[in-house]
Amino acid sequence: MTKTRWLDAEQQRAWRSYLDGSARLMERVESDLRKHGLSGAEYQILVELSESPGRRMRMAELANRARQSRSRLTHTVARMETAGLVTRQACTSDGRGVEAVLTEEGWELIVRAAPDHVAGVLEAFVDLVPREDFLAMGRAFAAVATACRQKVPDAPEDEDLPCPDAG
Repeated sequence: MTKTRWLDAEQQRAWRSYLDGSARLMERVESDLRKHGLSGAEYQILVELSESPGRRMRMAELANRARQSRSRLTHTVARMETAGLVTRQACTSDGRGVEAVLTEEGWELIVRAAPDHVAGVLEAFVDLVPREDFLAMGRAFAAVATACRQKVPDAPEDEDLPCPDAG
């Protein structure tokens, strides 16, 4: 039987600070976005589409980039489509898949929401942390993201990366 490896006191304080701080930060971000009638998930979809060529993206790729299941993304995009923020269209490249397409109304909403979102992120996070610590966090969470990618049954094949062994 393998002996349990526990966090030491310093690691425990850091971990709990991360949990508390990240939860409070996300509450702040969500609150800022609600002022524009958006959830964090909806905002992420608008961001991904706004940065994509032609402001369009295959639904499967969008689900992966927005870190949502395909089912959840389908429901979220359907709500956003009803609101006039996106449309769904046959893929321009092959006609077999479906793409989410940012509408002019969706573009105008992200243009209005982004400054408030960025101001909130700066105020509640970036400006509170020394630059070198902030950049170190970026590197740390890039490593966490890489290590923790897990095979998801409905993810595109080229995005299926197993979580490497921790040891």
